[in-house]
Amino acid sequence: MLAPMSPQVLLAEPRGFCAGVEMAIKALTWMVQTFEPPVYCYHEIVHNAAVVDAFERAGVVFVNDVADVPPGSPIMLSAHGSAPDVVAAAEDRAAVMIDAVCPLVTKVHHEMRRMSDRGYDIIYVGHEGHDEAIGAIAEAPIAATLVDPVEGLRSFDPSDPTKVALLAQTTLGLYEWEGVLADADERFPGLETARKSDLCYATTNRQTAILRLAETASVILVVGSENSSNTQALVRVARMAGVRAYRVDGPEDVDPSWFSDDELVGVTAGASAPDQRVRAVIEAVAPGGSVEIVRVTDEDEYFPLPPRLRTFVKTMQALVEGAFAAPNPGAQGPLEDDRGWDASEALALLGV
Repeated sequence: MLAPMSPQVLLAEPRGFCAGVEMAIKALTWMVQTFEPPVYCYHEIVHNAAVVDAFERAGVVFVNDVADVPPGSPIMLSAHGSAPDVVAAAEDRAAVMIDAVCPLVTKVHHEMRRMSDRGYDIIYVGHEGHDEAIGAIAEAPIAATLVDPVEGLRSFDPSDPTKVALLAQTTLGLYEWEGVLADADERFPGLETARKSDLCYATTNRQTAILRLAETASVILVVGSENSSNTQALVRVARMAGVRAYRVDGPEDVDPSWFSDDELVGVTAGASAPDQRVRAVIEAVAPGGSVEIVRVTDEDEYFPLPPRLRTFVKTMQALVEGAFAAPNPGAQGPLEDDRGWDASEALALLGV
């Protein structure tokens, strides 16, 4: 008797870690390798349960209030961006404070301040309670109104309809942003938006890839945690394309009843999901089966480690070199070779 055929897996490319997540995970790895535990981190470094668990095992304590950090402790701020008062409080409390905010989120914070200073009422399209939205709104709390993409502009009432700006959480679905943008464009003449879309390149690329999967796959699995906004957006995009889609944190969440033998199953991952989890999901779906890559673009974006962390590590490196030998100015140190390793290797140091 012939053995039943396994589902065939179509694997999206790009998927998983973006440049901001890569930077943040590597930065926090530097912290746990440099300091005696505990190291404190304001909010989850990224929204992924496996990554957070790995750092907790390595001695990181995640807090939702900087006041919970013992004075003089090392502290890192998460990739999602923090409110100005949080940054100031961390500066005052920590011996070493490193802000691992994604540069694309920093751009939105800058635009919030710039538009507010120019007297604009700001529509900020985002999800209530999300760490990124909280940090961004705090940059211009008087001028900015949080608008949920599902609710639309019903809650927005500007003092001057001719001075309205539109900004967004970087991890929204394309359809969420475009719907509010079209409505705002129609209602407010002279609408100001960022010079480049606020949506993260990785968010856009992963949504494009899932649409490509949806052309042939009958079911799609999105690897990522429940509190990951961009992961949830991927699930919504797949379902809007008419495909059954399920979010899974890992192989333990895969339900065999979701698909049948010899079926095309698409697999992708949110921007904070480790590739180790993706591979484990694939093995649960089709043990030893075939995997076909569905590629829509290549990503080569790279964000260097936070400037303050680079300065701190270089100082420590110079002190060590000075104690044992004359420094070699031409030598490649670990910071100069930062592009030579990735977040998956960083997590492997932590046992992931």
